[in-house]
Amino acid sequence: MPSQKEIARRYATLRAAMQAEGLEALIVCGNQYAGFEGAVLYTAGFEIVHRYVYVLLPLKGEPTLVFPAEARWIGDKTKPWVREQVWPAVPGQWLRELAQDHGWKRVGVYGMNFIMAVRDYRELAQGPLELVAFDFQFDMARAVKSEEELAEVRDAMDIILDGFWALVEAYRPGKTEAEIMAPAVERFFARGAGPRMMNILLSGEHGEAEASFKVPGHRVVKADDLLLYSLEITGAGGYWVEFSRALISGKPSPRTQAMADAYPEALEAARKLMRDGELASTVHHAVADTFARHGFALGHLSGHSIGATMIEHPAIGAKAEVPLRENMIFSLHPQVVDKDGKVCLYTQDTYRIGKTEGECLANVPWKFFSGNEKRKSVATR
Repeated sequence: MPSQKEIARRYATLRAAMQAEGLEALIVCGNQYAGFEGAVLYTAGFEIVHRYVYVLLPLKGEPTLVFPAEARWIGDKTKPWVREQVWPAVPGQWLRELAQDHGWKRVGVYGMNFIMAVRDYRELAQGPLELVAFDFQFDMARAVKSEEELAEVRDAMDIILDGFWALVEAYRPGKTEAEIMAPAVERFFARGAGPRMMNILLSGEHGEAEASFKVPGHRVVKADDLLLYSLEITGAGGYWVEFSRALISGKPSPRTQAMADAYPEALEAARKLMRDGELASTVHHAVADTFARHGFALGHLSGHSIGATMIEHPAIGAKAEVPLRENMIFSLHPQVVDKDGKVCLYTQDTYRIGKTEGECLANVPWKFFSGNEKRKSVATR
């Protein structure tokens, strides 16, 4: 659990952002969907194991955890530091009536577009209350990580790398995609990730990967299959990290190799720009422009801020005119696609924004891994 000093820091920062927007209260939404539970853990210390929950944070006064009645027996209610807890039949109705009792006119909502239950939004929208989308402001308020948070991020990074090396050790042609992934997932769960993980895959034959993510399944892997496992987990503290490297026992195709040749230059150009005061868009253009010079385009954004929620603002994208600040944490995950958008190459790394340049939190070179590497003796080819 965070220290009382850390909890007070979070609330003070959030309330400053609320006050700047003229809000009288904030509803923080979280549900079981992977990566969408983190804001509740961040503001209340409650771990969602099923269904959903809200944290009501007034501008003044104590916060409240608001559960749907059907979730009364789901989750450890003694774990959160927020002790005021209610279980109304329809949380949105309870929140609307409480707002009316307090005379609130303007309430922010983190997660209104993607996380809040429709029945609760309908109830809240019935009255004269003005609901203000607060995702960007909420994420920017928590974007710079404290020393306590950075310790949790580094712990999660150690866990994900432990799993990655278990995956490398398990990788052999003749196994299925799921069998190769299984030892990594075992490490993740054993070291505290719990259900907070999303491990998906890009793969394909003849040294190329198809440009669509999927769940690792029962397809048997051949030597020339290219595997790009996207590892995304938290540690016990609930902070997400992401990591990926390419696996192939045989040879990548000439097209894949041409993509790979651009990666070290693109990643290093981005890392050098991950510094205090630089615009996030500048980092994106450094990546995109490097691949463009090699004749390739990006499949989507270069990356995004990451923390207790899997995807936070700001993004690393062409229109992200947001200054970076020291100790922000970002996932950089450029997916390079061919001109038809059917074949790709992909990587993920987690970075800390530094004073003069970024810090990659994984000391693992970018290369094609064959399954013969050992954790302490990896050479770039």
